[in-house]
This record gives sequence, C-alpha cells and structure tokens, in this order.
Amino acid sequence: MKIKEIQANQGNITFEAEVISLQEPRSFNKFGKEGRVCNAVIADASGEITLTLWNDDIDKVKAGDKIKLENGWCSEYKDQKQVSAGKFGKLEVIEAKK
Repeated sequence: MKIKEIQANQGNITFEAEVISLQEPRSFNKFGKEGRVCNAVIADASGEITLTLWNDDIDKVKAGDKIKLENGWCSEYKDQKQVSAGKFGKLEVIEAKK
C-alpha cells in the first residue's frame, strides 16, 4: 500500500516507508499507567504521513530508518491522518540508518 492511498479510520494497513523526523517523546499518565508517546513523520514515494509511536516502539526508530508497518491503523486528529501499530499491528525496522 502507498501512503497516499491510506484513508482515515482504516485498519489492516501494511506499507514500508522512511522515517523523516521524530519529535521529542512525551510522557503521559492514563488509567494510573505511565507511558510515552512520540510523533514521527514518515514518507514513501507517494507522500508523507504522521506515525504515532508508543512506549517501546519509540526506542526502536531513528530518523533515516526504513520501517515496515504491518496491520496498522489510521486515525485522524485535527484533520491530519495519523498511522500507528495500534493493538494488533507490528512495527519493524527493516533497514537501520548507519
């Protein structure tokens, strides 16, 4: 799948992309649990989109890495589409930047 084909509220998304940039991770507390969240901009030949990284996934990814998102989910926040691994998806670094 290409980034430009992704629709808001779509599930079962699988694609490969390059990580362009990462924001600083933020900490949060929800339902008594601490966690971290970080937004990254990722791109393929068709366009770019925001990738939301949660907890351990934040430490896996660096700018310049090529990633594969399997069974991901796309949501919309402030009219911007965002993809994440969600509960059932898998994020994997297929080519780490040297």
